[in-house]
Amino acid sequence: MRVPVDWLGDYVELPDGVSGAQIAADLVAVGLEEEGLHGGDVTGPLVVGRVLEKHPEPQKNGKTINWCQVDVGPANGTGEPQGIVCGADNFDVGDLVAVILPGGVLPGNFRISARKTYGHVSSGMICSARGLGLGEDHDGIIVLPRLLGEDHAAQLEPGEDLIAVLGLDREVVGVNVTPDRGYCFSLRGIAREYSHSTGAAYSDPALLPVDPATGGGYAVELADPGIAPLDGVPGCDRYVARVVRGIDLTRETPEWMQRRLLEAGMRPISLAVDVTNYVMLALGQPLHAFDLATLQGPVVVRRARPGERLRTLDDVDRALDPEDLVITDSGTRVLALAGVMGGEDGEVTPGVTTDVLVESAHFDARSVARTSRRHRLTSEAAKRFERGVDPAVTDAAAQLAVDLLVELGGGTPDRAVTDVDQRAARGAVELELTMPSRYVGVDYDPGRVREVLTMIGCTLEEAGEGWVSVTPPSWRPDLTDAPTLVEEVARVDGYDKIPSEVPRAVGGRGLTHAQRSRRAVAGALAGLGLHEVLTYPFVGPDRFDELGLPADDVRRDALRLANPLSDEAPLMRTELLQTLPESLRRNISRGTRDVAVFEVDTVTRPATGLRAPVPGVGARPDDQTLEAIRAAVPLQPWHVAIVAAGQAERSGWWGSGRPVDVTDVVAWAHAVADTLGVRVDRRPSDRAPFHPGRCVELTLADGTPVGWAGELHPQVVQRLGLPARTGAAELDLDVLISASDHRTQVAPLSTHPMASSDVALVVTRDVRFGDVEESLRAGAGELLESVELFDVYVGDQLGADQQSLAFRMHFRAPDRTLTTQEVNAARDAAVTRAAQAHGAVQR
Repeated sequence: MRVPVDWLGDYVELPDGVSGAQIAADLVAVGLEEEGLHGGDVTGPLVVGRVLEKHPEPQKNGKTINWCQVDVGPANGTGEPQGIVCGADNFDVGDLVAVILPGGVLPGNFRISARKTYGHVSSGMICSARGLGLGEDHDGIIVLPRLLGEDHAAQLEPGEDLIAVLGLDREVVGVNVTPDRGYCFSLRGIAREYSHSTGAAYSDPALLPVDPATGGGYAVELADPGIAPLDGVPGCDRYVARVVRGIDLTRETPEWMQRRLLEAGMRPISLAVDVTNYVMLALGQPLHAFDLATLQGPVVVRRARPGERLRTLDDVDRALDPEDLVITDSGTRVLALAGVMGGEDGEVTPGVTTDVLVESAHFDARSVARTSRRHRLTSEAAKRFERGVDPAVTDAAAQLAVDLLVELGGGTPDRAVTDVDQRAARGAVELELTMPSRYVGVDYDPGRVREVLTMIGCTLEEAGEGWVSVTPPSWRPDLTDAPTLVEEVARVDGYDKIPSEVPRAVGGRGLTHAQRSRRAVAGALAGLGLHEVLTYPFVGPDRFDELGLPADDVRRDALRLANPLSDEAPLMRTELLQTLPESLRRNISRGTRDVAVFEVDTVTRPATGLRAPVPGVGARPDDQTLEAIRAAVPLQPWHVAIVAAGQAERSGWWGSGRPVDVTDVVAWAHAVADTLGVRVDRRPSDRAPFHPGRCVELTLADGTPVGWAGELHPQVVQRLGLPARTGAAELDLDVLISASDHRTQVAPLSTHPMASSDVALVVTRDVRFGDVEESLRAGAGELLESVELFDVYVGDQLGADQQSLAFRMHFRAPDRTLTTQEVNAARDAAVTRAAQAHGAVQR
């Protein structure tokens, strides 16, 4: 929002000689953001120039420049034409233009000097609106008759100073209006905020004599009861229609109004348009004018119907959506997109239109915002409506527009005034007067709280001891509850009064057992030489085929995102191994051959057919709705996955290396369980995407699955672009953490010596050594400290289907030195248990 300082002074008392910088600082003090200062930074000579000659000269780069001779009168000291190079082409010989001569300075401290360019010495510059800081138009240079009007421009002579004419000696303050401060999209709102900041006397421009609503005015029907996406809120709850007849719209907009529009960043167009824009800038209420002669029946505000179209004023034919709120003639012919832009039907045309219907209405902010975004159509009206316009100023804005049209266009207003007002009463907010002090940490006196709330326009009523009932002003739709009122107290009283204090950390319980466990697992794997990575959890349905998952595999039942980042990956992963191999492939493709990576993250398991309700945003959902939302949230267990390829031990002068194999990934999987103090068992398994003969399943002692580890299937490796014999593992961390005992039990160390005994058992080849080991543990009893397999023999001394497994068993007692008889008895008991379970025979 560009705020001309002299216009601001019409509504609030400004100190003599106050600068734009000081005004901006005062506005920043009440929470408005300064966007920039304009004006006052252009120094001459900036003069009127008349184009005498214009010679287009094509360049090698495809661009065409114009070598011009411009009459600048006596401003250059010689009276001779000035040679200037200009890249724009929107002017002709004889046009009056704005010329800045060498020695002048443009905004941004851009100094002008004579310089050689495109084979000519350019002595100055023909200026654009953007170059002078008058707006963002940079498509061409300023042609003064088009900017100021033919009559005004005709009074100008070459060489005449333009700084005062263009208002460049007047300052304009740029304010960035945030979405919750829509009332500041007007001089009325900015002046009020300046008054809050400085205490200056404020005069509300909306407090003007308004003709009361009467019967017999132009018929208006509000036929929109509201639609579901907007919680049934009507798209329009107030519509004021005023008729002015006999207007001469060929009259030129007065210079003072054109100047203010230019300074505010809007280009003067015609009297009717300029008047509506002026009122919008002054009061914040967008208006629209219709040619009364083109209307055949009542104005009907409704939602668009399927198949309806509208050619808007920007000359674009638009297909309307059933959610679009439209203004229609008799409910049939669409005249405008409500609150966004008018249409060509009903457009006011100077020289043709004499009678106009002035529309001043209040449209729902969400409805306008959706329409604006749906059609990618941003207008000054839409910017204001989507942030919230004061519904109480609707009639005053229409009255001001009518008064200006009568004064400047010579029209006559109809006595009948239409004001269809269906506004709902706004509820009050209960506020405890000590609440601002508790929330902000500043001791606000209750009297100061009342003063601030009254200052911003609230109405206060007593509501009990220490409580007030606050009714926010009509121009503040953002004040909806007590915390927003607290924020206003802090803002107006001054953010600078809030001390900067570092919050004191309160005592807590620290990390949870699950958090500590996940950190411990990550630290253990990193300590073993693996690198932790983070992958995106999104996959496409083709990934399941690449991993060789069966058609009925539950891992294919993935959650589909309603708005995915990529259409190629619309699903949430159900295992980390669906995304982690991509990290391995990427690293290898960039030249890193020996890679072992792991990831600790969540996977997503869809809930069983539950769908979360979508509550409205107007109030906190009830407990039942919140419970339904929580129940519909899919399960997201924590997993850890490992993928590795290349050399586990690199070769060098110390010897040959060793490639990563199944034993490495299985050992890393065991390291995860060991870190959490959980004992897991292994057994052969056949599970995609692993090699069926080189995969083991890890389970708890009770058989609960923990995960799988092994070598990826050769076909999977080929489809994913990974090296041959790539190893992988994935474990369910939640299962391991639940099984771990976070109250660590420390066993006392025994000072007595350990006794060892070896035993070799002959079993058939289909017997797993792990099963034999379990039998030995179970038979040996509590004296057994550990057992390890140290040799496997298959040869001529055994049968073709037999193998010899040699175990070393370590025994120790916590309170004494074991005797030979005790060790032998425990060993024999272990052998007996293995013989019973597996038919083992001691060699």
